Amino acid sequence: MEKSIKIYLSLVIILAICSVINVFLPYVVVQGPLPASKPVMALATFAITLFLYGGLGFLGLYLSRKLGFAKIWDKNVSNKQRFLTPLFIGIILGVFLIVMDLIFSQFNEIGRFIHPPFPTSIFVSISAGIGEEIIFRLFFISFWVWLISSLILKGKAKNKVFWIISIISAFGFAIGHIPSIMILFGMKSITEISPILWGEIILLNGTISIFCAYYFRKYGFLAAVGIHFWTDIVWHVVYGII
Repeated sequence: MEKSIKIYLSLVIILAICSVINVFLPYVVVQGPLPASKPVMALATFAITLFLYGGLGFLGLYLSRKLGFAKIWDKNVSNKQRFLTPLFIGIILGVFLIVMDLIFSQFNEIGRFIHPPFPTSIFVSISAGIGEEIIFRLFFISFWVWLISSLILKGKAKNKVFWIISIISAFGFAIGHIPSIMILFGMKSITEISPILWGEIILLNGTISIFCAYYFRKYGFLAAVGIHFWTDIVWHVVYGII
């Protein structure tokens, strides 16, 4: 089996295991009684993660290769580009998120964002780094760029299509955080989200998304996962503890 595929399968298994662990750890979003016992939820979470995320990601992996994106373990990509650069960028993005949080908290009507308690924050960072990159980068970008650029436009305007889809992915990634924010701050309707808070959510999540999209195409999926993971380590773990 090719090394890139082995690494991808390993990432999916790690994601599934972390998702199970998160069920048993305290998490600030959970409020009220659980819909089922924790063992049942853990089993369901493991199965859904393994097959849904794994399946969509595998399709994205296949399509990304057809588009000429870097493989997960690409011989033309150095370990510095694959690991160290994402670490550096992730730390910078994490600090950026903290600074923006401190600034926006003065005007967004909710104050600072709430973070998962430690050590849940570590497993949440791993799950988000792998799972959200599978959905929003590996699958979403690869599928839509392939569909529009390769299938509909017959290979034309691939770079323009990539960036348009990346921006849409960034917006979708930001919107995907709305439900948890509403739960955390007790909002009953989306209309309770102030325009400034909307701007903050889109800016913070969109910035991460654009960096991850670029490095996903140029240096492979591991680079995108690394950027997202290290950003969350600084943002959720370090800042969350402080």
